[in-house]
Formats: sequence, structure tokens, C-alpha cells
Amino acid sequence: MLRKLLTLISIVLIATFVLTACAPKETLEPTVEEVEETEVEEVEEEPTEAEEATEEEEEAEPVTIEWWHITTADEQKAVWQKLADEYMEMHPNVTIEITVLENEAFKTKLTTVMQSGTPPDIFQSWGGGTMNEYAEAGLMKDITADLDADGGAWRDTFAPGALGVFSYQGKNYGVPWDMGMVGMWYNKALFAEAGIEAPPTTWEGLLEDVQALKDADITPIAVGEGDKWPGAFWWEYLATRIGGEAGFMAAQDRTGSFADAPFVQAGEELLRLVEMEPFQDGYLGATWGDEATVMGNGEAAMDLMGQWAPGAFKENSASGEGLGDDLGWFPFPMVEGGAGGANDAVGGGNGFGVGKDAPPEAIDFVKYLTRAESQVQCAEVGFCIPVVKGGEAGLSDPLMIQIQESFAQAEYFQLYYDQALTPALGSVVNDAIQGIFAQTMTAEETAQMIEDSAVEELE
Repeated sequence: MLRKLLTLISIVLIATFVLTACAPKETLEPTVEEVEETEVEEVEEEPTEAEEATEEEEEAEPVTIEWWHITTADEQKAVWQKLADEYMEMHPNVTIEITVLENEAFKTKLTTVMQSGTPPDIFQSWGGGTMNEYAEAGLMKDITADLDADGGAWRDTFAPGALGVFSYQGKNYGVPWDMGMVGMWYNKALFAEAGIEAPPTTWEGLLEDVQALKDADITPIAVGEGDKWPGAFWWEYLATRIGGEAGFMAAQDRTGSFADAPFVQAGEELLRLVEMEPFQDGYLGATWGDEATVMGNGEAAMDLMGQWAPGAFKENSASGEGLGDDLGWFPFPMVEGGAGGANDAVGGGNGFGVGKDAPPEAIDFVKYLTRAESQVQCAEVGFCIPVVKGGEAGLSDPLMIQIQESFAQAEYFQLYYDQALTPALGSVVNDAIQGIFAQTMTAEETAQMIEDSAVEELE
């Protein structure tokens, strides 16, 4: 009986083995851990866009950009440095070498490198005649295509009039970052001390206020005539008020002359002022920095200067604070009987010129410097009046807003003579006007000296 039972069990086991061997193999489902591991391995096989971008940056050739600017005040130049640092962080292959120069030192050094044919990649420019001459000589890069790329995306961010200052024969060789005007800065406290209730609106009223300030033992005007260009503003504004747009255009296009009556009269009126001895001691040898120190320390009542002045007053003052709420501004007074409008302005734009050998990265960096976000930063510090749409959001200083509004009312805008004209002629203008401040030249001699240079440069 036992033997039969064992035989039966054996038969059952054999049958079970046969059926198991013949059955289809079971397909095992992977565990959760196996699925995650597989997915991770698949992601690792294909790099992300960010990784690809990083690899491209690492593979990019090193590029050095040489940038010269003249923003010397600490708080102001810190803005430029911050923007450069941001750009280099985003572009590890790019190194931006910044050279900061005082105005006159910059002009001298730039002239030297231009003569040797080696301009920096990016440099301070005021557009106009000087830029045109460099462009004509092939020393600047045409960036028109960059402005017009993507349907003119970059071009359309600028105020057209401001951008036009940096064009020559239909091509752009730079872009603006600031556009403003020269005007009269004044110390409200000193005006009150001298009994002056309101800023003058006429030239005769200005001369009367100068006398009132002198009578109160207050230095009426600060000027750094050692640099020449600060004093030139006085003659240029008088010529603009007396001769108007027509006077300058006639002299420039040679249908008239810089020895014509409006320019001679401008010299005569300036001599009237100089003979009153309204300036600080040593003004003939003083620089613009010295001028800013005198004004910032409250040692003079007025200063004819551009929109960048408040920052310089603060930076150069002994306290580091400048005049604070005592600082005011008014337009250059009108001249009775003059052909120029009371709102006509003398001024110009600060911009970035692009050197002939500038790499594409330099142009891209200029785009970064002229974004609305960058413009807001320079406006907040108070050294620019933005020219890019959206940049005006940084304007909160009532004085800057006042200048912007006055600028907008100008029916005629006179670019600084040393920028509107050729470099050689602009230099002669500054030299000749210094002769008036030194009282070594008459109004007629000054005008004729400028005209003699114009004959050589413009005809």
C-alpha cells in the first residue's frame, strides 16, 4: 500500500515539473527603485539647456574690452563699475578693463591714440563734429546694423533726437546715455543773504545780482577757466541768446561768419561781466574740479554748468554733502533784443563711442549699459537725464526734473561748440574765449580768431 502511495506522489510531482517547464515565463515588473534609476540615467545622457549654455561659455574665447570714461565722482563711477561687474559675471569669458580719466586728460589721451590708429573699444563721446571727424578717418565702428537688428529693437529704445547726435551721414558710430543742458546753479542761502528774492530772467538782471552779491562780500560766480571749456559756456550761451539758431548756422555753413555782430556782441557782454571781477581768486588757473569745490563748499553763489554738476558739488565739497536743499537751478537769462528764444538751450549728450576694432562683445556690453534698468541706476545717483524709454523712472530729484522740463521746451538746441565743430576749431573757440576771461583779447579779436580757424576748417 505504501509503495502504491509513493508511486502516485512521484507521478504528481513529475506532472507538476512538466507543466511548469512548458508554461510561458512570467514577465517581471521593475521595482520603483529600478524605474527611478533608469529615468535618472536617461536624463544624465542628455544635458540640459543650462548645461549646454555653460559649456558654450566655457568654450568661448577670452575677450578683453577696453573702456574709457570720464565719470570721476566716486558714487557715480561706482554705477559703471557695478554694471561692468554684472556683465562679466554673466559672461565669464569677457574681461572689461576700465580707465577713468578727468575730462581734459581724456581728450588729450584720446587724441593721441586716435592719431596712432588704436582707439579704445568703448569711450566717452559727445557726438557731433569730433565724432564725425573720427568716423570719417575710419577710426570708429559703424553699429547701424546692430541698432536695426530684430526690427530695430535697440534703436527704438532711444529718443530719436538724442540718438541722432551720434550719427554721421546716416550711420551710427555710438549711442547716448545722457542728454541735458547747461544752466545756472545757485546757492539759495547766499542769494537770500544778498537780498536777492528770485533768480534773474534777463542778462541785465544777472549783472545787477552779481553786484548785489559783491556788495554783500559774497563771491558771485565760480569758474574753472584753467580748463577753458567751463568759461566757453558763457560766450556760447550769449551768442545763442543774441544770434539765435540762424546766427550759428550761418557761420557754420559759411553763408555768414564767426566775426559777425552776434559773436562780437557776445564777447562784449562777457567782458562786461569779467570786468566786474565776479569770480573766485585764481579762477584763470582753476580746473572744473576746483570750480565744483568752490560751489560745493558754499563759497560762491552761482555756477554755469551742465546737469552733472550736483554730483560733482557733493563729491568735491569738504563735507561730502554739497549744498543739499540750498541748491537751486534756473535757465540762462535772455538778452534783451536778442534773436534767440528765452528757452533755447546750450548743451549736449554724453554717449558711448565705439572704436573701429571693438569686438562684438563690446557692442553687446554697450547694449547692456543702455538698458532701461541701467539708465534708472545712473538717474537715481543723479548724473544723467535718461534717453532710453523707461529710464526716466529713476528721476526723482526735483532739480533734474526741472532741467528735463526746460530742455523739452527748447525750440533750438545748441550743441557745445567744441563738439558741434571740428576738434581743431572747437579748441580754438575755447582758447579764444579764455582770452576774454584773462582780458588779453577784445571781443572783436576773439571773434576774428575763431573765424580765421573756421576759414581753414570749414571751407
